[in-house]
Amino acid sequence: MINISKLYCGLAGESDDLRYSAGGSFGPVVVYNCTSRCNLRCLHCYSSSKSGQRGDELSTAEAKKLMSQLAEADCPVVLFSGGEPLLRDDLFELLAEARRLGLRTAISTNGTLIDSATARQLAGVGVSYVGISIDGDEKFHDKFRASKGSFKSAVAGIENCKKAGLKTGLRFTITKANAEQVPVVFDIAASAGVRRICFYHLIRIGRAKGLDEQILTPERTRRVLDVIIEKTDNFAKKGFIDEVLTVDNHADGPYLLLKMAGETQNSKLKTQNYEKARQLLLANGGNKIGEKIACVSWDGSVYPDQFWRNYSVGNVKDKTFRQIWENSNEPVLNRLRKKSEFADGRCLKCRWFDLCRGNFRFLDTEIDAEYWLNEPACYLMDEEIEN
Repeated sequence: MINISKLYCGLAGESDDLRYSAGGSFGPVVVYNCTSRCNLRCLHCYSSSKSGQRGDELSTAEAKKLMSQLAEADCPVVLFSGGEPLLRDDLFELLAEARRLGLRTAISTNGTLIDSATARQLAGVGVSYVGISIDGDEKFHDKFRASKGSFKSAVAGIENCKKAGLKTGLRFTITKANAEQVPVVFDIAASAGVRRICFYHLIRIGRAKGLDEQILTPERTRRVLDVIIEKTDNFAKKGFIDEVLTVDNHADGPYLLLKMAGETQNSKLKTQNYEKARQLLLANGGNKIGEKIACVSWDGSVYPDQFWRNYSVGNVKDKTFRQIWENSNEPVLNRLRKKSEFADGRCLKCRWFDLCRGNFRFLDTEIDAEYWLNEPACYLMDEEIEN
């Protein structure tokens, strides 16, 4: 995650201790895709979720065992996602078990199922954060989510969370179709009293696998980042926002620094802000999938992150999470953890490599070097990355 509000505006972030800690002695943040079921059918869903039966989801006992394994692995945060996590009948039992074990929990949801009683239940089991997906204005959101009325239900879910005292934020995946909706999302957040927004770059996995036409060009990506940075700055100055982050493309860090470098002329303060931002990005260490980010799927399969559905590094039904995660013979985890040896050739020549480390992954089932690439792609120009 690239914290635009902290790096550009100097605002403190709630997870700064995880993002910029010197030692990083904690285990990975884990996304638990606790179900493959969903009441919507979004065009870009990375897990290809749909309505249906429980199927091969971990049982309640197995999921509780997983929570214990994550606690043993020093996991600082478990993000319950899906599908739609609220479709699991035992969700609150699992959240309560995570709390008992000392795990901090968050939930990623479409928000449509959060009535006032559900919001109070989430608060009652100690959920620290609720991220609700919004794709743009009402007309666009309902079309993109293939469900009329889903926007109003999501907004009602946001309001119910706020009334229950839950910290709530918006989640937005950037596609060619909704890139122009970015300013709208800031306005929606302001009108709803929401002070956190996460902007995700699209990764072509799950139902998004066939959405090549929805990938932004490098020029368009830069324009979207410019809008996000400008809006963040404006809303921060007005006191409307606490945290704005971009997710899944670590080229956003160098791009932000390049933008800040262009503003430092004749300003000692801006030069100092640039250096602070650069040091924070270096402390963060760039892309950490397969290191400080992990995913456990509904069937117990373990992945380097939630957007990597094509290759599992193990299953918690067969081995503990820690045994899987600390397996020194796992070829994909080894490659992800030794990027200074294996990263994309262009990345290895880049002057920003130490604070970005690329978006190295493969979208096929083979692990041969020829299948690895940066996904999402880097949008920096050659002259911007040269030493």
